[in-house]
Amino acid sequence: MISGINHITFAVSDLDRSLSFYRDVLGTRTVYVWDAGAYLDAGGLWLCLSVEASAHGGSDYTHVAFNVEAAHFPLIRDRVLSSGVKLWKENQSEGESLYFCCPDGHRLELHVGDIDSRLAAIRGRQQGRCDEAQ
Repeated sequence: MISGINHITFAVSDLDRSLSFYRDVLGTRTVYVWDAGAYLDAGGLWLCLSVEASAHGGSDYTHVAFNVEAAHFPLIRDRVLSSGVKLWKENQSEGESLYFCCPDGHRLELHVGDIDSRLAAIRGRQQGRCDEAQ
């Protein structure tokens, strides 16, 4: 039912420093930047940098999200919830998502959508810039 990695989110404490590292050192391409984060293209993988005060320890937004087709989402969501997992966040973005921890405490997300649907949802809603030419 999971068809691959949807995106990876890293909580960061300094967006400019992290953008410089991921773009200039690792070679990712900046797709969209706003005050509290950025979306990058890492060889076809959607990478999100999310500014968090707790990025250097404690609880943060770092997680791995898996692709789920919209038609399969209710079934896999119900199966995950019935397994007794701990939820760690409520969905506040476009597309259906379920944020939960695996038995070892890793933060995971099941997500319906992709970076294109995310960008379409946030255009005009937030101040940001698309840097697709980089």
